[in-house]
This record gives sequence, structure tokens and C-alpha cells, in this order.
Amino acid sequence: MSPAAAAARVASFAANFTTSTAPSSGGRLLRPFRGNPRPRRAVASMAVSAPKSPAAASFLERRESERALHFVKYQGLGNDFIMVDNRDSAVPKVTPEEAAKLCDRNFGIGADGVIFVMPGVNGADYTMRIFNSDGSEPEMCGNGVRCFARFIAEVENLQGTHSFKIHTGAGLIIPEIQDDGKVKVDMGEPILYGPDVPTKLSSTKNEAVVKAELAIDGLAWHVTCVSMGNPHCITFGSEELKVLHVDDLKLSDIGPKFEHHEMFPARTNTEFVEVLSRSHLKMRVWERGAGATLACGTGACAVVVAAVLEGRAERKCVVDLPGGPLEIEWREDNNHVYMTGPAEAVFYGSVVH
Repeated sequence: MSPAAAAARVASFAANFTTSTAPSSGGRLLRPFRGNPRPRRAVASMAVSAPKSPAAASFLERRESERALHFVKYQGLGNDFIMVDNRDSAVPKVTPEEAAKLCDRNFGIGADGVIFVMPGVNGADYTMRIFNSDGSEPEMCGNGVRCFARFIAEVENLQGTHSFKIHTGAGLIIPEIQDDGKVKVDMGEPILYGPDVPTKLSSTKNEAVVKAELAIDGLAWHVTCVSMGNPHCITFGSEELKVLHVDDLKLSDIGPKFEHHEMFPARTNTEFVEVLSRSHLKMRVWERGAGATLACGTGACAVVVAAVLEGRAERKCVVDLPGGPLEIEWREDNNHVYMTGPAEAVFYGSVVH
């Protein structure tokens, strides 16, 4: 294969993701995606060169085969996802097992999950499905849905403010891209009835599980349980630890014990929260199926709901996560929770799977 032919293949591949025809500097195969709110450094690059052997030519041909998966890597406050354009089929282009391999940070692309943009159903514009880094499938993902909205705007070449109706396992979710590039998402109403979260813990307040005791490693943790379409267990401390300093926690030790506790039949996401003020909270999260992550959108929403139920905060808060802040509001007029935060493209690529 000649150098010109190799370069033509790369140009064809790039056309799958952007209408831009300008060549990237240095012949890079992987480059920042078009439309970022601010310039970002390319995460990875590969110089284009002619194959030097039949084996190399065979590899390039295989990359362009039906087994080549094109993707765009997105992140929302460091919670990162492999975005796949799956609009031509209601069947995900990779299996849960393949998704787990792709998410591996040493032997794959590296991500907290793989998100598929699929055809809409029941009046929705699109359907969102996600496989976690362990291959499990959650109902939805707050940071993921912001990335989903930005990805749709790119592949549909949409400019300005736009909103979408997205069908998820947690119901209909409506994100809106704002003028400043952030995405505001109507996350719907929180679910507080214990069996629907689900949790086996007994209700303590109007059928809700608020400040219930959960025994782990000899400590009596005070927990409030909330579902944002997926289950969350929120704690502000224990009988022994009245005030949490979340930076001191070793999540890899304590997180799995919450996630797999017998009181949570569907397992659970767990948020550990430090109250900085009545409008400013700080949290760390252990996500079901993904472990410790830099951010969790549904978790931040659940934290504000729990803080209000426990009388610790107002209905509108800034929630600090390791990856950055989210703005969360639990409105009293319609009982909906709204989340506002960034989502950014990092790079695009393809992988043989």
C-alpha cells in the first residue's frame, strides 16, 4: 500500500466523526474532537506512515473491516466513557464482555463505561444504554447522559441550545445543551420508597429510609437511601464518626462492603459526604460496577436529596467531586432534580474487537 493510500484510509476513518476536512497537524490519527468549549491537549497520537510489510498492510485492512469499532472518548468531570454511534441498530455493537475489555486501562482504551447511542423508542429521540467497566448494565448514568447529549450534538452537527428526549433504563431523561457548553439535565423525581430503591432497610421517615443504621465492620453507619433510577446509599457519618472527612477514606476497602451488602439486593452506589455549608457539599463515590470514580452525576443528585431529607442542606447546592463541581437543584414545585455540569470530547479512534 502506498503512502497516499494509507493517508486516504485515515482520512476516510476521520470522516466518520466530523465534517471537518482540514488535516490534523503532524498527520495524527487521534486528535481532539471538534467543538470543545476550550482547547485541549491531544491525549494520544500516531504518525501516519506507509506499511513496510504485507503483515502491516493486512493489519490496516483488518482495521477497516466490519470488526473495526469507531468511537469517541468523552469525559464529564473525569468520569470517562467510550461513546459508540449505534443509531443504526437496537443491538449494541459490542457485548458486555467486550465492553469490559475495552474499558481496561492497561489492556484496552480505558474508561468507566461504554455508552451506545441507539434509536429512540416510545416517542424518545434516542435510546441510551451503557455497559460498566465490569460488564454490568446500569439503568442510567448522570455524567454519561451529559456526554451523550454533547456527542449527539456533534454527530448531528447541531449548534447552539438543544434539548433531547432520551429513553433510559431509568425512564425518560431530558438533557439540554446550554449556551456556555454545559449540559443541564432534568433527572426526574427521586424515588424514596425503600423497596423501590431497592433496599431491605426498614423505613424511618414517611416510608423513606432516612438516617437508618447499617452495620459494616463493627461501625453503625447512618445512611439514607435514594434512587435516581439507580440505587444510592448516602452517608454523612457513623455513630463513631460524627463528621466525615472524605479525603481520609480508603474507598477500595469500605466501598465494596456497602456495594455488596445484603441490604441492597441490586447492589448499590455509595456516596460519602462532607458538609461544607448548607449550599456546598463534598462527596466521594464508590460506583456499583465501576468502583471509585472521579464523578457520579446521579450520585450528586442523590446526595442533595439526602442532605435535604436529613436537614443538612438547602435544595440548591454545589457538590464538589474529585473531578470537579456539579450544580444540583431539587425543586419543590415539581419534585424534579436538575443537574448542570460539563462534558467534553477527549479523542476519537477505532479498535478491532
